[in-house]
Amino acid sequence: MSDLTKDTTSFEPRIIAFFCNWCTYTAADLAGTSRMTYAPNARVIRTMCSGRLDPQFVLTALRKGADGVLIGGCHPHDCHYQEGNYKALRRYTLLRRMLESMGIEKERFRLEWISASEGDRVQRVMNEMVADVKRLGPLRLDPIREEGAAP
Repeated sequence: MSDLTKDTTSFEPRIIAFFCNWCTYTAADLAGTSRMTYAPNARVIRTMCSGRLDPQFVLTALRKGADGVLIGGCHPHDCHYQEGNYKALRRYTLLRRMLESMGIEKERFRLEWISASEGDRVQRVMNEMVADVKRLGPLRLDPIREEGAAP
């Protein structure tokens, strides 16, 4: 069965989560050690700072099959690298605008500020994101462009 004819009722979204090492990644670890359950659809990638996340990584994740991307960083004024989260916010705003202009729903791309002590917030955000993307269905990018062939 091809990707275009998949039954969307059994659709399980694939989420790529880029988490700041100092806050959100630690909160995800706290959620795990506290045995908080949340949807297992996300693959977490630890970054040293949300401000170091190259927008190309988000585009590549979506192009390679992710149905959504979540970025987690430190709260404003609480960044380990002083202003990294402000840089992440600027990039997020521009990238979100670009993705919307490409026809990708805004619910597929999310930025959250989550401190190291907010394991419960990681649980809630993950469950919300999976539910939102599940409701939207699979991200269907142009298959011709995926294969690199000329239209």
